Amino acid sequence: MSDKFVLDACAVIAFFNDEEGADAVEQLLWQIVQTSGILFMHEINLLEIYYGVYRDDGKEVAEETYTKALNLPIKVVTGLRKNVFKEAGRLKALYKISLADSVALAEAKIRRVPLVTCDHHEFDPIQEKNELDFLWIR
Repeated sequence: MSDKFVLDACAVIAFFNDEEGADAVEQLLWQIVQTSGILFMHEINLLEIYYGVYRDDGKEVAEETYTKALNLPIKVVTGLRKNVFKEAGRLKALYKISLADSVALAEAKIRRVPLVTCDHHEFDPIQEKNELDFLWIR
């Protein structure tokens, strides 16, 4: 198994909410700590978590969740490097996915690592095209 991954927002949300797949994310977090691997998450995907919690539960819970996310063993990627920018644009245009999902996919594709997700609705068509590898948490 790889020691580097890109996290999609839905994987972290599942972990925080103890939803189906939370145990898979917990196991991955443990593995990363034990092996000195790297979990990347783009700040755009962290924003997805923040605004979803803010919308549903208010500012205070959103701030707490944001702090919890930053305390996970993840490397938050800031800014859009030109190659990620262009790849995200290509993926969004081809697959008609959300902007945040296109950024997560582009990060994973450019880094040549699996995307950790549970978002079959968005990503099954992409997996069928063998665009990149996925680690499905459910």
